[in-house]
Amino acid sequence: MTTIYHNPACGTSRNTLALIRNTGEEPEIIEYLHTPPSRETLTKLIRDAGLTVREAIRQHGTPYAELGLDNPSLDDHALIDAMLAHPILINRPFVVADKGTRLCRPSELVLDILDRPQRGAFAKEDGEAIVDAQGCRIAKPAR
Repeated sequence: MTTIYHNPACGTSRNTLALIRNTGEEPEIIEYLHTPPSRETLTKLIRDAGLTVREAIRQHGTPYAELGLDNPSLDDHALIDAMLAHPILINRPFVVADKGTRLCRPSELVLDILDRPQRGAFAKEDGEAIVDAQGCRIAKPAR
């Protein structure tokens, strides 16, 4: 079973959810702004995704600066406290699947942890093609 910590107002989160659904699976959807994870769950998501707590904090469009969270002396416990008090600070979307946990930014990172193949072509909301008609990931040209 795949679980997505989702914000329906976020394009990246919507694209990630659509990529999961393109496999034919309907994931468990947790709208974390309404149902925030527990401290234990949030800590596990961050750890399992291979991130630091600071890497899991969303800065833009949040009270990050107003709360002084850019202060390097703040420890992980204080940062987690802020994320739990203000769930908008939790970067999204986190996805938990059989093959692992990822912060799916960009959304196509979810393809690395899904068990089921894509069932057809997929393009992001902005039109960027991610998966071809055969369900294969489209390689991005080298920059």
